[in-house]
Amino acid sequence: MSKDKIKILIVEDHMVARMGIAIVVENTPQFELLGQAQDGQEGVNLALKLNPDVILMDIGLPKIDGIEATRRIKEAGLNSSVLMFTSRDSNEDVFAALKAGADGYIMKGSNEQTLINAIEAVSQKAGWLDPQIARIVLSGINEQKEQNQNDKTKVANNKYGLTKKELEVLALIVEGLSNQEIAQRLVVTLSTTKAHVHSILQKLYLSDRTKAAVTALKEGLVQR
Repeated sequence: MSKDKIKILIVEDHMVARMGIAIVVENTPQFELLGQAQDGQEGVNLALKLNPDVILMDIGLPKIDGIEATRRIKEAGLNSSVLMFTSRDSNEDVFAALKAGADGYIMKGSNEQTLINAIEAVSQKAGWLDPQIARIVLSGINEQKEQNQNDKTKVANNKYGLTKKELEVLALIVEGLSNQEIAQRLVVTLSTTKAHVHSILQKLYLSDRTKAAVTALKEGLVQR
């Protein structure tokens, strides 16, 4: 039995960028391009009409921006995953997008395979946080983290009760590694890794890896 294709909606106001993304989607056998929108309001309307698996959403859109469009799509109860696809690199945009319900964040300029991997990840509700975004978020909270350098504070930061192994797994999630890659890095089975990830998400009261990575960076659970 063949696996169902991942149905995708592209919301991007720049024609050249939109065409480039569309070419990648159309040339990937496991993807199906459902439609394209040129502004945020059109994106919301098409999302409600087409119910895609994944929405590639630019942030800087006409009419309503990608953050507001994402919020409206999520509030409508759609099960669509939203992958923010943008050149913006400010901490405010990153956190605002994730707070609105974005399931992943990828930078424009990422290579084709990275885009494919990100789409597949968010379609499986695994979340995706571009390593560049992780570094941006981390740099934005360095000042706060510098105030928490003694051992007692570091222990206090782990208020979620994560085990040493779970913290190791969380650090690798922040790096953008998949479950398989984490298993290989830690020399454990894939099922063990999945169990750790599941436990981490439960303890953080989160639904996906992307938000877990952001929480880890914001609260100093991962030290770099």
